[in-house]
This record gives sequence, structure tokens and C-alpha cells, in this order.
Amino acid sequence: METIFENEDFIVLNKPHGQLTIPARGSLAAEESAYSLLKKKYGEIYIVHRLDKEASGLVVFAKKPEAHSGLCQLFEKHKVEKKYLAFVWGKVAENKGEINKRLREFSSGRVAVDFDGKDSLTLYNIAEKFPKFTLLDVALITGRRHQIRVHLYSIGHPIVGDPMYGDLKEQKKYPRLMLHSKELAFEYKGEKYSFKSKPDRIFDSTVRNLA
Repeated sequence: METIFENEDFIVLNKPHGQLTIPARGSLAAEESAYSLLKKKYGEIYIVHRLDKEASGLVVFAKKPEAHSGLCQLFEKHKVEKKYLAFVWGKVAENKGEINKRLREFSSGRVAVDFDGKDSLTLYNIAEKFPKFTLLDVALITGRRHQIRVHLYSIGHPIVGDPMYGDLKEQKKYPRLMLHSKELAFEYKGEKYSFKSKPDRIFDSTVRNLA
């Protein structure tokens, strides 16, 4: 994992796909996470938000309890700009759109659109069109588990390579979940911060091969 930025309050990482953000249970319990690696280095580290293991990109950890509290409030109050790249199945019809559907977590680990779920809002714009696929710029307004993945799946455009949503037989043909956290921006202690990250070579080569 790559360190994008670090100061006395927090650290911003570019997490590779396939790496856990925080420790997991069960069959993944033995795998090292970004959190466990940082903890070895700093002694104490605090989780601000999470990124799915299968996804890549920007993730923030706090280095102090007070920074943890302040940054978590920014995320909880939706005062953080979060932008992603998502490469999806099918030709998305509208150049831009809004998905405002409640999401509910189930004990299986899956998430689904459900009337009794939590309010969830995702915005998207088409970045590039291909014959059978679409590259989207996605803005995550809320931050539910699997939100982008499930919202796009719910409108008939699951993310390429998703091991949980879509035609799983087809999804297994691809080397990774094609979802990348590319931008984070927020204001903390009166100072504005903005971070960017490019997707890895596997992401880029998969897009080129399917173009």
C-alpha cells in the first residue's frame, strides 16, 4: 500500500485491491489488513472509514483520538467528497443519474435494496462509453456497505468483476472488482484537503481489453 499523505493527525493510503482495510473474521482472519500494518508501525491507529477488500483507492486513518472523532463526524455528516471510478456491465443510457434507494445489510454479508433499509444516495456521470460496458464517475453521498456495488446492480449495471453481485459465472472471469476510490476532499481544522489516486495497471488493462 502507498502513503499518499501524512501529517500529525491522519494518514491517507492508496489501498490495493485484494487487501483488507480492517481485520476480518472467519476464513480471512489470518490476512493482514491496512489497519494491522499501520498499527505495527505507529502503535495506535484509528479507523475512520472503510473500503471493500476487492476495491482499491483512497482510505483515511486517524493517528490521534481527537482526530478520529473529528474525521468520523465529517464522514457521518456527509461532509467529505468521495469520488470513484466504476467500470460496469452494459451501456448506461443517461449521461448522468441519481440512485436514491434504501439499502439493508443481511447476515449473509450481502446488501440489498429494501424499503426498511437505510437512506442511501449515489450519483454518477458517464466517463466513457464502450460497446458492452460503461466507465462511470461515481459520487458517493452516503457511505453504506457495498453501496455503489448494490446501487449499480439494482439498475441493471453491476460492476465488472464483482464476486457478489451480477452473473457470478461471468464475474469470475475478471481479475478484480473494477471499483476504485479516486478522490477524497474535506475541510479539517480550517484547512482544505484534496487527494487523488489513479487506478492500477490491472484496472486500466481490463478496461482496454474490453473496449
